[in-house]
Amino acid sequence: MTSTSGPITAEQLLATTLLRFATAGSVDDGKSTLVGRLLHDSKSVLADQLEAVERASQVRGQAAPDLALLTDGLRAEREQGITIDVAYRYFATPRRRFILADTPGHVQYTRNMVTGASTAELAVVLVDARNGVVEQTRRHAAVAALLRVPHVVLAVNKMDLVGYAEPVFARIAAEFTAYAASLGVPEVTAIPISALAGDNVVEPSATMDWYGGPTVLEHLETVPVSHDLAACPPRFPVQYVIRPQTAEHPDYRGYAGQITSGLLRVGDPVTVLPSGRTTTIAGIDALGRPVDTAWAPQSVTLLLADDLDVSRGDLIAPTAAAPAVTQDVRATVCHLHERPLRVGERVLLKHATRTVKAIVKELPYRVDLSRGLAHERGPAALEVNDIGAVVLRTAEPLPIDAYADSRLTGSFLLIDPADGTTLTAGMAGEAFPESAQGAAGAEDGAAAQADDAGWDF
Repeated sequence: MTSTSGPITAEQLLATTLLRFATAGSVDDGKSTLVGRLLHDSKSVLADQLEAVERASQVRGQAAPDLALLTDGLRAEREQGITIDVAYRYFATPRRRFILADTPGHVQYTRNMVTGASTAELAVVLVDARNGVVEQTRRHAAVAALLRVPHVVLAVNKMDLVGYAEPVFARIAAEFTAYAASLGVPEVTAIPISALAGDNVVEPSATMDWYGGPTVLEHLETVPVSHDLAACPPRFPVQYVIRPQTAEHPDYRGYAGQITSGLLRVGDPVTVLPSGRTTTIAGIDALGRPVDTAWAPQSVTLLLADDLDVSRGDLIAPTAAAPAVTQDVRATVCHLHERPLRVGERVLLKHATRTVKAIVKELPYRVDLSRGLAHERGPAALEVNDIGAVVLRTAEPLPIDAYADSRLTGSFLLIDPADGTTLTAGMAGEAFPESAQGAAGAEDGAAAQADDAGWDF
């Protein structure tokens, strides 16, 4: 089936759903070319953008426009022909709206993929048909699994350079699907493509009649957006306390924020965390008017029946489905900063709208993706781009969900308290439990826990 593309009316745009997706692939797998082809063939490129690409391509001595330049926006990227930063693009078809994050392929920029895929509902992982599944392919699959991306597309690119051979595609698809299944990836859709020639990107390929599945765009347009925030347990992090104290509203006290998940109704019994105080929702203001019901991701103001001590950083949740409150957080993390993360490090932990002091108490293991999912037990530190497990002790109790249950209230950041630099992205719970592949090693965190004066929780 050929994808629908062309002019979109305002009514069509309002009726479509939104899909956030990320692309990833090793260097020179053709990822930026795929994204450029997707934008170009779906008629999502403005005339002046295409003219700029044509001029840049001529300067580089290329006869035809290099569609990769549509996403390689940094000057360094255009000069080197690689992707360094995450490039976000918005486009739409009559069937669906899209926000894509084009992420880098280099190993040293794995952290950028974490950023781009953190909100994605689908990940497109590219593989060069000549090289097959390589270590960076496995790394990208692991990041998609770590971030609980519900849909993964394996795009086997450069099929034109292997003679459009079906056995090549079948072998790569089988190997990747088996590896992804071992990571817990729930779904993989494999598509043979040639981004340079446009085969199976937007239009079906005339040279791969042995393939009867969807094109990349058709799959993006029809894949179910399964993560319904309104169906999850309600969570409302308080961002701001509103007390106008005017003659018109002398007793008004509202709690403003964005509903991160679930549905809230007037009259619902709720608990304010971490204090544990209970009350009911007396009113909900949305866009300046009272409503009876609100749901994620609306921004609203809640009015509570009782006068409780509620401030920024507190979490309001239904009493019957409130998250556990803890000061001991075990999580899987990706370290983002060049400075290593070590046991005994004092950090700030930012969870939703709350920021608290914390100490790194233990580094149970680092995941060695070069050897499948082998665990390096008790590493001395987590280096930049490392994925591993941490145990944290916080100064104050936190109402934190497991990341497997909520990608929003189960995630957090570790921040340098001295300068506010983001150090680590964390996902509460364990994504890659130890298996028979786990490498033996000594765990020694006791010595590094010394010198915790003022931070001993």
